[in-house]
Order: sequence, then C-alpha cells, then structure tokens
Amino acid sequence: MTNLRDLQLLAALARHRHFARAAEACGISQPAFSARIRNLEAELGTPVVQRGNRFIGLTREGEVVLKWAGRLLAEAEGLRQEIEALKGSLSGQVTLGCVPTALSFAAGLPARLREGHPGLVLRIVSASSSQILRGLEEFGFDIGLSYLDQPFPATIRATPLYPERYVLLAPPALAPRPQGRASWAEAAALPLCLLSSNMRNRMIVDEVFASLGLTPAPVTETNALTVALAQAVGGGVATIVPERLATGLGAGLGLVMLPLDSPVVEKPIGLLSLLRDPEPPAVTVLRAEALLLAK
Repeated sequence: MTNLRDLQLLAALARHRHFARAAEACGISQPAFSARIRNLEAELGTPVVQRGNRFIGLTREGEVVLKWAGRLLAEAEGLRQEIEALKGSLSGQVTLGCVPTALSFAAGLPARLREGHPGLVLRIVSASSSQILRGLEEFGFDIGLSYLDQPFPATIRATPLYPERYVLLAPPALAPRPQGRASWAEAAALPLCLLSSNMRNRMIVDEVFASLGLTPAPVTETNALTVALAQAVGGGVATIVPERLATGLGAGLGLVMLPLDSPVVEKPIGLLSLLRDPEPPAVTVLRAEALLLAK
C-alpha cells in the first residue's frame, strides 16, 4: 500500500517544483527525497515525475496520483484532528484561501482561534475567487473566504457571513467632498487605481459602472490592495475598496472615505468548503469563529 509519507513528498514536489527545495521543506536530504519518489514510482509501476536536468513537471499519471494524494492526505489529517478533538485538544494547521478584499475580516480570526484552540495555526493565503475554488477541489485549501454571488458545484458548501459594500477612498484634494457620500458617477470622473481586471472585486466595480453607462479610465491597476492604498496616500489617485477594509483605515492614512451610492451595491461574502462527512474539526471550528466574528 502506498505510504502516506511518500504522498506528502510528492505533494511538496508539486508545490515547490524543485527537488532540493521540496526536500528541505520536508526535512530530509535530497538523495533520500529522490529515492522515495523513485520508490513510489516503482510501487505504482509508472513514472510520476518528468525528469531532465531539473524538475519539469508531473506526468499525466503523476497528476492523477497527486489528485488522490491530496484527498488521502486531507482525510488522514481529518482523522488526526478528530482523535485530538476527542482528547480535548486540537492542533495543526488550517489553510484559508481568502480574496484580497476580505483579508481585513480574515485578520480577526487568528486571535479568536488562539483563545479556544491555541495549538491550531491559521495560514491565510491571498487568492482570487477562482483560485480558491480550485484550491478547495484540489485540497490545497481547507476552507475559503470568497464571494458567494455565483453558482457553485454541488460538492461545495457555502456559508454567508456579511455583505460587502463599497466606498471611495481619496486624498482630500481629489475627494468630491470632505464627508458624506459619493456617487459612482463622481468616482468615475476621478483618476482611479483599481484591482486587476481578472479579479472578482474589479469585475463587480466594472459591472456597476457599465450598468450606469459610465466608462472610467483607471490610471493604475494592481492585484494588491496595499498598492492601491499606497497610490491613494501618494495623492495622485483615488480607489474603490470594501467598507470593512476602509473603516478606521482611511482616517489613519489621511484619506477621505465616502460610501458609494446611486446605487448602493452589496455583494455577499462567505465561507466555502468541500462537503465532507465527517468534516475536519479544524474547518468546523473556523466556520463557527467566522460566524461569531461576522455578527
């Protein structure tokens, strides 16, 4: 029977795409790492790695093995967690894939987890909504924090948390007014720094502008909200961000925060996870804490 440790090594190799780095991450020497991968291939009776002077990728058979490895490793981790939970403790790591606009919400989760489960480490990975869905299906993410305004496969469980609303953040010299609200039309007239067009938040913003017959011309695009905020602080552009992210932050950065209306737009944000029975205890715990945080 295939050894779970060998499957862990294969998963590490697929993740790092480099034998030496994968071996280091797994805490063994490169010769020993390579030997175990070869043993796995011998056991399965097929090559799983394309070899050259360096790592090239997995074979077609290797991709199939990797898919099953993710499932088997996830189930083994769920078993370990459930036994620990029965003993009154829970430890290990749970990986949360999070859309950039929800990172401010995710930042409140680690402290809540430490209160009841100090041995449980939350790993937060910024990812697009499509990357989160793929990561869940491939067992790269244990749970996701993403937009819920789309259909999901029957294998995905969606848990609503809060509505995402949008505000204009602008340096005082560019803001339509120092306080109150702003319209989307007023935002469209400003030099804007927006997220990249392949990101769900940007798609939402573009959909609103298009529905109003507006065609703003962003002067900067980025896949990182920190870059958009830095651009606004620099004084040359305004940006559109979620209200949760901007609350308490715009004033600290010297920016004017104006909620956007005409229309007021809300998009649901929530948790995504694979439907699994039994569900890993760490996922159950994280969902419960996220629901409490969202109240």
